[in-house]
Amino acid sequence: MLALRLSRPAHLAVQVRRLLVSAASAGTGFLLLCALGHALSHPDSPAASLSRLAWCAAPLAATVYFAVAVARTDPATRPRPGLSAIGLGPGRLMAISAASTALSCALGSVLALLFYLRLRGDLSGLPFDGPGGDGGAGGDVLAAGRPLPFPAALTLLTLVPATASAAVALALRPRDPRPGPATARRYGRFGAYGLGAARETFGAYGRFGAHRRAPGAASAEPGASESTGRRTPAAVIAGDAAVSVPRTVVTATAPVAASRAARAAAASGARTEAAAADAPAGSPAALPWGVTLLTAGLAVETYASRTAPGSATPAAGVLAGWVLTALGLALAGPGLTHLCGRLLQSARPGALRLLAGRLLMEEAGRIGRPLGVVCAVASAGHAAVTLSAGRPAFGPLGTLGALVVAGCTVATLLTSAVETRQTRSDTTAALRRLGAPGTTLRAAAALRAAALLALFGPVTLAVAELAALPLARS
Repeated sequence: MLALRLSRPAHLAVQVRRLLVSAASAGTGFLLLCALGHALSHPDSPAASLSRLAWCAAPLAATVYFAVAVARTDPATRPRPGLSAIGLGPGRLMAISAASTALSCALGSVLALLFYLRLRGDLSGLPFDGPGGDGGAGGDVLAAGRPLPFPAALTLLTLVPATASAAVALALRPRDPRPGPATARRYGRFGAYGLGAARETFGAYGRFGAHRRAPGAASAEPGASESTGRRTPAAVIAGDAAVSVPRTVVTATAPVAASRAARAAAASGARTEAAAADAPAGSPAALPWGVTLLTAGLAVETYASRTAPGSATPAAGVLAGWVLTALGLALAGPGLTHLCGRLLQSARPGALRLLAGRLLMEEAGRIGRPLGVVCAVASAGHAAVTLSAGRPAFGPLGTLGALVVAGCTVATLLTSAVETRQTRSDTTAALRRLGAPGTTLRAAAALRAAALLALFGPVTLAVAELAALPLARS
């Protein structure tokens, strides 16, 4: 009940995202019911019905992925100071978010059931006898002349709400922001014995005042006047680092000073607690694993196409190969985004390229995974369109499944972009206070989009050609 009360007064954009989750759940639920209807119409061919049910896993995964992205950007369940005092701690907010997701998906499942019953003729009395999936008649997937087992239908329809709510609860579970206790003891310089993991650079102890000053004390000094020769420092967030640089560096009239100060910010290792919680430290490390899974998926797809040549319907091995390919691109996406940010900062960058590159490196964990999934879906769609030339079409159900998967992945990418913009609001406000014009920020956003398109576009085309090559020869 509390989740319903929090959902009603939300903004229009939030309500639209929830309705999109309901629409995706309705499409997935209708595909599941069609798989059940095919099993009722063809009791002597359980393998074909099981194959249809297995192909419903792709829309189901896309819907759950989109529901998690929408739940992460829901402002009604965002932790705020003081909510724990009234019993709305992180655990309670997580439960409310999971309940809201379950309500949205349950609404879609109910709509799918009503539409399926109407097509069967159980509500209107006139069954639909138009074309069904894969060139078959409508009775093949509707089973209009057979009684519908409602326990089985309800079991299939509860898959989307249950899976989506469980995924939201797992993604938004409360985490302890405090770092774990250090257990590794080592000897420091000059025989110092302690638990510190930070190493001193050569000559750091000999510099005047280095042993008295804290690591972040230089960035917290109060400002001094211009007459003393010291410039007034201001906190400028360059990527994930909050460091002290002169106030005049991020202006439209001093791009060289901005470039030097941003380079110093990029070289420093200072991180705030909020940025350290979301830091994409594992983005470059996951790139080899993503490439490995991508290669394994292409190999599995090649082997499956050779074992079942000439089949119009893709085999289960091809589905497994596409799943591995999608997982590989999803794992490699943050690493590729991080690499794209580094390439933007190469070869003596200016303030614009440096700002765009640092923001790409910071956003690699949030934007990279949805970008990788969109690349996987686009490559699979390109391969399917290439292979469908001169072959039977996929039918209305195949088109519906493709629309659900493509729509959910693109909507997830846009939702992740909204989440990234909300997380970057403090950085944008700090840059505007320091004098950065709005045109510079918009130019940096356009540069990031162009760099990602230039990197992920050829990768998508290459994966699509490699995925379609073994199927075209079979």
